[in-house]
Amino acid sequence: MADASIIACPHCDLLQRIPEVEPGAAVRCPRCDKELWRHRRDSFNRTFALTVAAIILYIVANTVPMLGLNAVGREAFTTVTGGAEKLWINGHQIVAVLVLFTAVISPALQIGFLFLILIGCARRRPPAWVGLLLRHINFTRTWSMIEVMLLGVLVSLTKIAEYATVIPGFALFCLFALVFLLAAMQSCFDPHEVWSRVEWAEEEARNIQ
Repeated sequence: MADASIIACPHCDLLQRIPEVEPGAAVRCPRCDKELWRHRRDSFNRTFALTVAAIILYIVANTVPMLGLNAVGREAFTTVTGGAEKLWINGHQIVAVLVLFTAVISPALQIGFLFLILIGCARRRPPAWVGLLLRHINFTRTWSMIEVMLLGVLVSLTKIAEYATVIPGFALFCLFALVFLLAAMQSCFDPHEVWSRVEWAEEEARNIQ
């Protein structure tokens, strides 16, 4: 029988029913004590606001200079994509592709997927592609590694600080803020609520047929 309140624990496979809990409270598995679901307060509105802010920061971070160097009277600035392009030109194609994928493409997919999911769930009958995007959003989140790129940038800056003057660009601060925004989006988003809406829509469609 189809029952949206019955789920299997992803850690120990115990079938159990999710009880009603207060906003902010969590449901844990009685066998392995792993968290199954957390009732987040106003999940959709908070996630939507954070996602819109992330879109703005992402656009700014990838269009304005991230770093500049001043050496022997000459200045040079680069963006995130410009850095990947320089790596490609200098013969580091694999590193360039990894930087482009983890710092540009994956964060864009993570933000875009979540934005489309929230837009789709705002409709009375969420379309089927909402569930498809929700299945793949974990992949984009796994490969979104802006913080790793920033850590590498900071390590590189400490090594070249003796030879050139480093000029931090506005995009660098946007990327730092974007790291916290992506974490906040993940914390506020409630996939269980999305699945319940998609399943309801599919059931209603079957009844109409």
